[in-house]
Amino acid sequence: MTRFASIAVFAALATSAFAHTIMQELYFNGVDQGHITGIRVPDYDGPITDVTSNDLICNGGINPYHQPISMAILPVAAGAQVTTEWHHTLAGADPTDPADPIDPRPVLAYLAQIPNATQTDMTGLKWFKIYEDGLDSSGNWGVDRLIANKGKVTFTLPSCIASGQYLLRAEIIALHAASSYPGAQFYMECGQLSVTGGGSTTPATVSFPGAYSGTDPGIKINIYEPLSSYTIPGPPVFSCDGPQPPPTSAPAAPTSAPIPPATSPPAPPATSTPTGPVASKYGQCGGQGWTGATVCASGSTCTVSGPYYSQCL
Repeated sequence: MTRFASIAVFAALATSAFAHTIMQELYFNGVDQGHITGIRVPDYDGPITDVTSNDLICNGGINPYHQPISMAILPVAAGAQVTTEWHHTLAGADPTDPADPIDPRPVLAYLAQIPNATQTDMTGLKWFKIYEDGLDSSGNWGVDRLIANKGKVTFTLPSCIASGQYLLRAEIIALHAASSYPGAQFYMECGQLSVTGGGSTTPATVSFPGAYSGTDPGIKINIYEPLSSYTIPGPPVFSCDGPQPPPTSAPAAPTSAPIPPATSPPAPPATSTPTGPVASKYGQCGGQGWTGATVCASGSTCTVSGPYYSQCL
């Protein structure tokens, strides 16, 4: 029986627990950090199916966290090898542990810087993808490699990111019911990290919820027919060697219109001091046969009143 025929046979099990799994252990450069230490894990391995729900960030909500929640923040060097380990239950011991081999699934990992890795509010964080493993050219999925490695997936923490506290969001997406939305099943847990020895690169980021849409080709997909390719949801994987977002520049200082040089008001036209006789104000200054002064005193003007008389007014 082919893989796709097997999937079709088990389609009736789409809502069963066979596809369910929990990330419950972290290793840094091969060193085990302890079972559920520094990880927000639920007691139940149920899925999230609503890509608009805040539960898509780090689970919890409809799958309440195991109590008490670990308050450990795990120190790890930038550039370290990180391994996540997945199992059906917190106790393991499931016949299809760590995950059902029939169900095609991609495996992903994201990081988000956070003021305090143990804080309860995870909304508004900015996430960047650091790992993905989907369908390869041989027809095998990321989950196939996880199962072959007994529930473990290893990837590299970027060496160029800033030091500080982060959440590591490890995720598996089950596609056995993804032919309609909601149908794809999202399994994710978040580890609490303190990254040391980092750089200064600021990756481009996305938000959860927001990074996924119910119509994304990697979320709404019929896997009961042979696939030649698969589009993994979310942004591309961040690389320290890849293109970086442009730096944010400060807004330009406002500019003002150039101030013209100060100018003096135009000087009044020069007046010449009259020479000869001057008629006083209200005196005669002209008229037919007039032989007296024709220039009026300052402040008055010779005004014609008739052919025989002009007056300084």
